[in-house]
Amino acid sequence: AGPRRRPAMLLGPWLVAAAAAVAAGTGAGCPVLCTCRGQAVDCSGQRLFSVPPELPLDTGNLSLAHNRIASIPPGYLACYGQLRALDLRNNSLAALPAGLFLGARRLAHLDLSYNNFSLVAADMFLEASGLLRLDLSHNPGLRRVHPQAFRGLAQLRELDLSYGGLSAISLDALEGLPGLVGLRLGGNPWVCGCAMEPFLKWLRGRIQRCASDSQLAECRAPPEVAGAPLLSLTEESFQACHLTLTLDDYLFIAFVGFVVSIASVATNFLLGITANCCHRWSKASEDEDV
Repeated sequence: AGPRRRPAMLLGPWLVAAAAAVAAGTGAGCPVLCTCRGQAVDCSGQRLFSVPPELPLDTGNLSLAHNRIASIPPGYLACYGQLRALDLRNNSLAALPAGLFLGARRLAHLDLSYNNFSLVAADMFLEASGLLRLDLSHNPGLRRVHPQAFRGLAQLRELDLSYGGLSAISLDALEGLPGLVGLRLGGNPWVCGCAMEPFLKWLRGRIQRCASDSQLAECRAPPEVAGAPLLSLTEESFQACHLTLTLDDYLFIAFVGFVVSIASVATNFLLGITANCCHRWSKASEDEDV
């Protein structure tokens, strides 16, 4: 009986060690105020002012939406290589720390809508090379997108820039997105001047395969096109931007300038003679009176 029990007694410590190894492999337990189901960690709507300090290492889907988070520590995602979706909408974020996505190579979906971004900085998502969908909508203070803001996102398929404060966007920022098939731009105060023509030409060339809210994207200025959908503007709309002067035009302008100069000199000469005559006549009248 004794020898038969010995393997069972040895098996108990082995199971404890295995359980400890599994626990160590998954990292920290579920954060306080969060709900964890499988690889999904939901910390939304908890009035959090900061991100949870530790997450399970196998976290694949993290929601921090509808909180009051104003900043994220540098390197926060470095240990979460399984992360595929990150929801940060409806917080108070105005910037992201450099290198935030350095360890999140599998991140495919990122939602930064309803925050306080005013600038999409250069190389902001450089390490998130696996991104497929990026949502930056409803950032009313967003005024500028750096030409290198989306560098490295060759796989990005959907980009949402709607309902911000953008009046223009550099074409360089979008030309580096070869996989882009969805682009939303509505709700921004676009200025459809001459500088907008290259972007609109690019957009028209992509619209057949690029899902866009083209009817919602309207010009705010100049006055003559205010309220017009972006894609309603044609090449004829920008004809004034391409007006060039020919040699005949320059010669005509030079001729008119010469004539005006001569006329000005002649007018001054006649005015001088007239003034001199008036002076002499006035002096002669005074002499006669004496």
